[in-house]
Amino acid sequence: MKTSELRQRFLQYFERQGHRRVASSAVIGPADDPTVMWTNSGMIQFKDVFLGKENRDYSRATTSQKCLRAGGKHNDLDQVGFTARHHTFFEMLGNFSFGDYFKADAIRFAWEFLTGPVDQGCLGLDPSRLWVTVFEGADGVPADIEAEDMWKAAGVPADRIMRFGKKDNFWQMGDTGPCGPCSELHFDRGAHIPGDATPNGEGDRVMEIWNLVFMQYERDAKGVLAPLPKPSIDTGMGLERTASILQGVDTNYEIDLFEPIFEAIWKAAKVRPEDRREHANRTASQVIADHIRAATFMCYDGVVPSNEGRGYVLRKIVRRALRFGRKLGIEGLFFADLAPAVFQAMGDQYPELLAEMGRIQKSLHREEQQFSHTLSAGLKILEASDVSSGTLSGSDIFRLYDTYGFPVDLVEDWCRERSIAADLAGFQQELNAQRSRARAAMKAHDLRLAGDLAVLADLPPTRFTGYDHLESQAHVVALFDAGHKRVKQLSGEGYVLLDRTPFYAMSGGQVGDTGQLRFEGGHAEVLDCTAPAQKRHLHKVVVTGSLIENTAVNALVHAGRRRRVRAHHTATHLLHAALREVLGTHVKQAGSVVDAQRLRFDFTHFAPLEPAQIAEIERLASHQALKAMDTKVREMDIDEALASGAMALFGEKYGDVVRVVQVPGFSTELCGGTHVPNTGEIGVVKIISEGAVSAGVRRIEAVAGEMALELLQADEAMIHGLSRQANANREALPELLAAKDQRIAQLERDLKEAKLKAASGGGSAEQVEQVKGHTLVTALVEGLEGNALREFMDQVRTRHASAVIVLASKTAEDKVAALVAVSPDLPYDAGTLFKTMLPALNGRGGGKKDLAQGGGSNPAGLPEALQALRAAL
Repeated sequence: MKTSELRQRFLQYFERQGHRRVASSAVIGPADDPTVMWTNSGMIQFKDVFLGKENRDYSRATTSQKCLRAGGKHNDLDQVGFTARHHTFFEMLGNFSFGDYFKADAIRFAWEFLTGPVDQGCLGLDPSRLWVTVFEGADGVPADIEAEDMWKAAGVPADRIMRFGKKDNFWQMGDTGPCGPCSELHFDRGAHIPGDATPNGEGDRVMEIWNLVFMQYERDAKGVLAPLPKPSIDTGMGLERTASILQGVDTNYEIDLFEPIFEAIWKAAKVRPEDRREHANRTASQVIADHIRAATFMCYDGVVPSNEGRGYVLRKIVRRALRFGRKLGIEGLFFADLAPAVFQAMGDQYPELLAEMGRIQKSLHREEQQFSHTLSAGLKILEASDVSSGTLSGSDIFRLYDTYGFPVDLVEDWCRERSIAADLAGFQQELNAQRSRARAAMKAHDLRLAGDLAVLADLPPTRFTGYDHLESQAHVVALFDAGHKRVKQLSGEGYVLLDRTPFYAMSGGQVGDTGQLRFEGGHAEVLDCTAPAQKRHLHKVVVTGSLIENTAVNALVHAGRRRRVRAHHTATHLLHAALREVLGTHVKQAGSVVDAQRLRFDFTHFAPLEPAQIAEIERLASHQALKAMDTKVREMDIDEALASGAMALFGEKYGDVVRVVQVPGFSTELCGGTHVPNTGEIGVVKIISEGAVSAGVRRIEAVAGEMALELLQADEAMIHGLSRQANANREALPELLAAKDQRIAQLERDLKEAKLKAASGGGSAEQVEQVKGHTLVTALVEGLEGNALREFMDQVRTRHASAVIVLASKTAEDKVAALVAVSPDLPYDAGTLFKTMLPALNGRGGGKKDLAQGGGSNPAGLPEALQALRAAL
């Protein structure tokens, strides 16, 4: 059975059981959840549903979820390639119940799907080769006898059910929150596979394929468990593992999904066909095959290699693959060329990869090139390392590994070639310390619903009326004081939840609205609006008078501010489309901020924008705005929207029904923000800055509408002022400024020559003395620094063929510059001599044997510094 057929059989089976098929979310964690870097399981996209923060219009779901485990709590990176089943990227098949069915149905579904007839859409696995594990009980939580009995009722023989403890059969979302026992299904792959013949033993013979989590408890901060009012189900079955069973192969890497990828790897490698199954070669090829799958989907979802966050993980994955490419004998750049093979293997399920393949390959190719530079830089650092003790220190190895990404195995090779010991124990100690710091950082909890705000999830959702109206009658549903404590009556600072509101809540990069709430006996200034729980608009207010729960209010959005915000938001869509037209379709949104003053737009691109490109982007965006076209906004099914070509921002959450904003003939995007009804409101779009954010990500800032007019007026006032000051018309300003620049440069040269001439005075400033039979020349001057001081040194050297020469120049009340030169025939080191002067000068600097330079902040210490140098001769 092909892997694609297995995937469809699973999803179709659960659709027949009343489950909604939900599309896979991105491999990057949700944008609104700072505790999740990667989607490491199928339940991540449903996390807020399980926590009660979000409601869906279905209570049963099934997915085939793209997952990534390469960092944080779940990190399989170091095992990948060396075992039969570990991956950084894999697919998790899952079925979920949100307070609907529980253990009995979950168990029945699982056993029926695995062992039921193939001609009825099941898998037909041999029941005698399946094992089931259940929770044996621990820490006051009883054994899951209920699940054990249900497995027996489903048809599992009693001798095929085993009990295990918390490590294997108890699941929890975090230190607090939903948790519960779980049951795992394991498959015995046969005696030809090394390992124990029972679950959770050594080796790969018995392999876990499916985990059924029974969420039935809530753990509080004290560790106390309480039954959940709506127990839920979260399951996960490994697609690749199950496919390996159905296809009768010994490892996940032998299934059909990997065949095109291995073909591409072997085409690039120099390993002979008969040597490809040799252990080292097989391991290296498995690493590369896994990593190109992971890197392709990471890049597709907008990750670019960098030195922090998700980009750092991608960089590690790419560079690990490149190292193993070397082990296969692959020379030159090859990794990016493997990405099309991923589409060949998985394009039936993920056809969207094809449109982004150029951008994906360009990002990976750039990282490959960068890594070749890293290797060169790392080797230079190694050559300069202190190995006088015969050992390269662990801290040096770690610095190369962590800061420069230099592979440890290459460090070992370098040391071995020079008979130098590599302090790998010290390196491991540094690495463990870093991991401890990372684990501590990952313990951050989701505080969006801290304090009494947790009640928001239980209150009715807010009806947003702000797309069509800036004023609305509403009632107060709940009040919270400044410390997020729920109150019945509010004065001063606090928060208000309304049953309906025209106030947009900050999301998708757009700021929240401001305005007023008016009520009998007072009013409240709305300073901001956010949605800490989905569809619950929380208004940050300062109340004048006293606002009471259930009071009727008139909610009014600040119209002028909203007008400027929406002009900037639609302008971001125009800029996005213009960027793709000018720079290429590899451009993808990587973040944005839209407020009343300006817009900020981050996008994937690999080089600074040329002035001509910026001008063309402005022209295209402004041309579309000045067409004064009506924008079109429609709500439609998510799949229909994506099929129509609408751009989506990965990392953002989208429901089954989405809002599509279109500037006809130019831009179509999924967006929940507010937009102009007609592009004429935007006027012109003016880019005010462009620069780098991180590797492969650029940022532009721009203004539109009223703010563009303000900018143009300010620029006009500045030019007018300059013209008046220069007593010249504006057209003459460039030529006038160029002439002044030339004049200033000439005056600076003249001043430098005058200072140099005054300082040298034909040698009159030089003091010559004999110290221990060698000539010492000193000269103390003022006003010379940088190149001028070095030119002075060149003049002095022509007059003294064999000497130690010290030049010092006071350049300010608290600044001194100095040079020390030593003739080649003298037994002194300029850098060493210079260091003797530094304490007295409160300075720093250094150099080579013949010349050293630097400076300090204590000119008064010059006599003491010279005396220290004399003593060193």
